[in-house]
Amino acid sequence: MMSETNVRTVTLIPGDGIGPEITAAVRRILEAAGAPIAWDVQVAGLAALDAKNTPLPDETLASIRRHKVALKGPLATPVGVGFRSVNVALRKEFDLYANVRPARSLLPHSCFPQVDIVLIRENTEGLYSGVEHYVGIAGDPRAAAESVMIITRFGAERIVRYAFEYARRHGRRKVTLVHKANILKYTQGLFLDVGREVASRYAGEIEFEDRIIDATAMQLVLDPARFDVIVTENMFGDILSDEIAGLVGGLGLAPGANIGQEVAIFEAVHGTAPDIAGRNIANPSALLLAATMMLEHLGLVEHARRIAAALEATLREGRVRTPDLGGDATTEAFAEAVIGHLK
Repeated sequence: MMSETNVRTVTLIPGDGIGPEITAAVRRILEAAGAPIAWDVQVAGLAALDAKNTPLPDETLASIRRHKVALKGPLATPVGVGFRSVNVALRKEFDLYANVRPARSLLPHSCFPQVDIVLIRENTEGLYSGVEHYVGIAGDPRAAAESVMIITRFGAERIVRYAFEYARRHGRRKVTLVHKANILKYTQGLFLDVGREVASRYAGEIEFEDRIIDATAMQLVLDPARFDVIVTENMFGDILSDEIAGLVGGLGLAPGANIGQEVAIFEAVHGTAPDIAGRNIANPSALLLAATMMLEHLGLVEHARRIAAALEATLREGRVRTPDLGGDATTEAFAEAVIGHLK
């Protein structure tokens, strides 16, 4: 944590597609709010492939390693070269084990006006570990394919503990662990067993429950207000986080953070939207919300609060909205509206 007055340098990766446009808007809003942030601008994704002949340059990694905090626009993963995913590569490089995805109702007249859920996803294990191969049978080298779900006691313990500590820091009342231990009795069973062990240390302080993944998916659209903090493994978290974003208006309002022991990367979780890139109509809200998470992480709580309140006022007023939210405002006009609501 740092004080409200110290200037902190943060790695900034504008990203691909609409990334540079929404990044510019977010920078203007943070500057207008007086946030004491200096930017070390670096490239990744297609922009880096064009400029540096690699989707993830050493200079970018060195900047993140030096500053410990990064704000990242959406990245395109090059087809046929480099990493399976630049985002996954960043998570592995810095062991960003906790993916934090808050979702809160900000739009008026929403179908779900009371949503306030934080999904915490294990970011390094499960089926997304990438341990897979083909099995040859009867002369067919690709007769079958196998993927391995990896759950370790260490990985399960640290993500569930992170969820409880997050709940404690933010005054949350309940943690729901989501699993499929009724079928996957070893991998998901271990995740559940470890989760219950960790939960016992917070008994009497934070409520705990566990729910099966398919039932959770249904209950989220029937009564999302029953959930507070959700913790789950990698693939389930990937799916549920997008479902939860849909409850509050879509990925355009969905920020994310990838947290490790030393490094934290904050991002808009939506894609690069190349069809609207360069047209000045992209919604910067997701990246702006990610920036408020970043400011809180840096101890700049008051700046984060003011910016979040200004964004919420802009969205609830409804006078200035980008096309994805049913309006016709430009990215720049939306940013100006948020700045106008800063107090």
